[in-house]
Amino acid sequence: MIRSINLIFSIVVICVLYLAFNRVVLAVDCLNINPNTVSSGDADFCMEELEKIKSQYAPAQEKNKQDLAKLQAKVNDLNKRITSMTIFLKNLERDISKREKDSVYAQEILGKKAVGQYIDIRLYDPVLSILSADDALEVFRIIKIREKVADADRKTIEKYSEEIIKLKSDKLNLEKNKASLAVLQKQVSEDAKFLAGEVAKVEIYLATLSAKQQSFLAQKLESLGLSRSAYNMKGGCSSDINPFKNPGFSPSFAFFSFGVPNRVGMNQFGAKGRAETGQNYTQILNAYYNADVTSGYNIGITINVSGKNEFGQSFNDNWNIEDYVKHIYEMPTDFPIDALKAQAIAARSYALNYTNNGTKSICPSQSCQVVKREINNGTWQAAVDATRGMVLTSGGLPITAWYSSTHGGYAYTSGDIGWSNKPWTKRLVDANSGIGNFSDLFNNSYDKSSPTFYCDWGSRTQYNKTAWLKPEEVADIANVILLAKADGSTQKHLSQTDKPNPDGVDTWDENRVKNELSSRGITSFNSVSNVSIGADFGSGRTTTVTIDGRSFDGQDFKSYFNLRSPSNIQIVGPLFNIEKR
Repeated sequence: MIRSINLIFSIVVICVLYLAFNRVVLAVDCLNINPNTVSSGDADFCMEELEKIKSQYAPAQEKNKQDLAKLQAKVNDLNKRITSMTIFLKNLERDISKREKDSVYAQEILGKKAVGQYIDIRLYDPVLSILSADDALEVFRIIKIREKVADADRKTIEKYSEEIIKLKSDKLNLEKNKASLAVLQKQVSEDAKFLAGEVAKVEIYLATLSAKQQSFLAQKLESLGLSRSAYNMKGGCSSDINPFKNPGFSPSFAFFSFGVPNRVGMNQFGAKGRAETGQNYTQILNAYYNADVTSGYNIGITINVSGKNEFGQSFNDNWNIEDYVKHIYEMPTDFPIDALKAQAIAARSYALNYTNNGTKSICPSQSCQVVKREINNGTWQAAVDATRGMVLTSGGLPITAWYSSTHGGYAYTSGDIGWSNKPWTKRLVDANSGIGNFSDLFNNSYDKSSPTFYCDWGSRTQYNKTAWLKPEEVADIANVILLAKADGSTQKHLSQTDKPNPDGVDTWDENRVKNELSSRGITSFNSVSNVSIGADFGSGRTTTVTIDGRSFDGQDFKSYFNLRSPSNIQIVGPLFNIEKR
């Protein structure tokens, strides 16, 4: 049975791997291309291709899971049987050992009785017994006793003989059982080893594909124009509530994110807020990094800048590290001087780490750090000069001092957002006092002055170019989650209805989704009246979204919201809130 299951499983795995690794060669190598440099067109192409690959092996993967579950159940059953058999054999061994000792004694008794019986037979003379007896009845009584003793001895001999035969049979069966157990254990061990290897192969491939999909999803997020830099707030939030933009329908719902990616390292508007409360640049840096502020670092290093920035300028230039930092445009120069000093040290550290102390090139765009050919103004130059040779280090080496414009009240480690985990990154509540609710977040966050602190990202041409959603649109998103959770195979049909389906299949509209739910005995939403948010204000994550009394996991809601919501309307962070008008 196990071999049959393994054969089926092997075929399934081979099919999966064949589909994965022997697919048609693509015009763009979507598994190996760099998501940071891919064009928008190639990103769209790769998203579609990766989804196609996923849909191709989905049936085999589902069969794989089913067979794996069956095999695991079989392995568990065998393990139980082996355990039971082992206990039985140990008990049997103890019993045989005892019987072996008894048999030695039995053989001694048997030998003595056999000798005694032989002597009696040879020496006993019934005629002599009659002639010597005083009473005939006494003679017959003695003869009868001797017959009974002889019969008892015979039965004893037969019993001990049977015991010896049974003992030999038990020994033989024990040896066979031991051999069978050894074969069974070896077979289970081989099957488990094979299974672990094949599962690992598939998991490695799936992890690779998933990572690439996430990379391209992140690249598509860039279409919103979210700036990582506080200096160039391109695509800054056009808030739909401050002032209120009427979409032309009521009630209306919008989901507002706190901050923008990537929320690792220094929060630029947070640095501004900290400086405004009197913190100096060292205190600011210590708040955001687990690193040392080191003075006297080598100022003779040359930095090669290569590529094109967001302002249309091309570079292939070599600058001294201090001159390079003076060309950086990452923070508005009207920020407090201590915020600018903290920025200068972070930028210097980032460049030295990125280039390995000048041995590699660095790009001039926000994919690395934004520089212009023109030296930045006098305020920035003063901040650079005041921190000359100062670097953030860990173990004596410059760190990758990540930073972004607006964290939304919380910072995360690089590992928290799926990057390589670095010890100098840290989690923190970026506020001047505790945060226990959304009101505290608005009042106490150091980066609350950022124009992207609280925003409903995206818009559509109709409805006054806002991100407001109708009650039935929110209901549709909730229905999509219900259906996807009930039947994962439907997910490829649940993309947003106003764009081509990335899987190349038909996209189900809200009525089809309702019908699919009904066919599965699930009550769907027709409209929505009330939406509320539950959040963990210690870590800065939305935990639940409750829609008319039914609750959904906050991060699941975010994922399906971004999949289904119209146009480019998106939730861009782990912490978000609902607004109703």
